[in-house]
Amino acid sequence: MIRKISLLGLTLALCAVFAYAQDEKKTVKVTGYVIDNMCAGPHAAEDEAKEHTTSCALMPRCEKSGYAVVSGDKSYKLDGNGNKLAAQLLHHTQTKRGLKVEVEGTLEGDTLHADKLAEVK
Repeated sequence: MIRKISLLGLTLALCAVFAYAQDEKKTVKVTGYVIDNMCAGPHAAEDEAKEHTTSCALMPRCEKSGYAVVSGDKSYKLDGNGNKLAAQLLHHTQTKRGLKVEVEGTLEGDTLHADKLAEVK
């Protein structure tokens, strides 16, 4: 009887550890180029994102679609706060093409939950 209770306790403890590990988000710092989600599909490579214009990213439909950061061959969609930070930066930058940024936050799947977003000169 004690073995069964011990085995059950061990099983529950392992389940709790695995559940916690899956909910844990990775803290990251990503440097890449801002692109709107509408254009991100066909231009998801970094060399193409470098050429993406600020004026395109600020078009109403593009701005409404939200933003992503392309770094190397990886594209990270920004969360609501990241979209707000990216839009503010796009409205105030002097950069006309290829807005390079550094984003700090947590990564959950391919979504980047941004705490900070700043232009890289």
